[in-house]
Amino acid sequence: MTALAATPVAATSAVSAGGSGRLARVRERAAARERTRTERRAARASRHRRSTEELRHVVERGQAQLHASADRPEATAEEVIAWAVREFGPWLAVASSMQDTVLAHLVSQRLPFVDVLFGDTGYHFAETLGTRGAVEIELDVDVVDVRPELTVAEQDAAHGPRLHDRDPEACCAMRKVAPMKQALQGYEAWATGVRRGETAARANAPLVSFDERNGVVKLNPLAAWTDAEVEAYAARHGVVVNPLLSDGYPSVGCEPCTQRVAPGEDARAGRWAGRDKTECGLHG
Repeated sequence: MTALAATPVAATSAVSAGGSGRLARVRERAAARERTRTERRAARASRHRRSTEELRHVVERGQAQLHASADRPEATAEEVIAWAVREFGPWLAVASSMQDTVLAHLVSQRLPFVDVLFGDTGYHFAETLGTRGAVEIELDVDVVDVRPELTVAEQDAAHGPRLHDRDPEACCAMRKVAPMKQALQGYEAWATGVRRGETAARANAPLVSFDERNGVVKLNPLAAWTDAEVEAYAARHGVVVNPLLSDGYPSVGCEPCTQRVAPGEDARAGRWAGRDKTECGLHG
């Protein structure tokens, strides 16, 4: 894969490797990000967030336009994103686990410096945090760190150490699900990288739906994409990918709950290995 593979020092090396010209581009991007951030806040302040009923009507319109019908195929990822940008503008966010940055790159082509919500659980691999740092330098996005109410140390004190081993559902609920729900209250829609081929539970993932848990519109622009298509896009556009993907981790989660998988194993076999658990709760 020719895409930029991030390391824990990727954010630093990405700047230093290209010399002064690269540093100037990084500074220009940072300035543009700050300007866009200010404009986005003003745009959100100019009107109220739409009600649940209004957003449900938006979903109905979106499904009519984007889902397959007798005379029309399902919309492409680019078409879904174009519709979402027209419909939501600054009220749209992208969720990223920093496994790859294909979706963030796609959306940023139509909505520069879109908010990219990164669930910073406190348990990530160093490579994942390195990817997050590289993304902020390499892409026209605004990374928003979504953190739990409790630090890892505070959670250990309140609930005992290694809760992820004893009760992974409770750990995910506190460190992933609740913080993301809170963060999404500032938006009307979020785009996720959920794909139908990842798990049986995701096999029927729609392009657009109403997210009952979070009270926002949920978009899955890459729902129909295969692993090969994701890899090809990343290579073609040279976007940042987590180096763990080429180190035996085809699906990357929190370090204590993610293992390498053997050749030929299911891509998500290393997530909560040995347990029935297959989802963190963000997507059902």
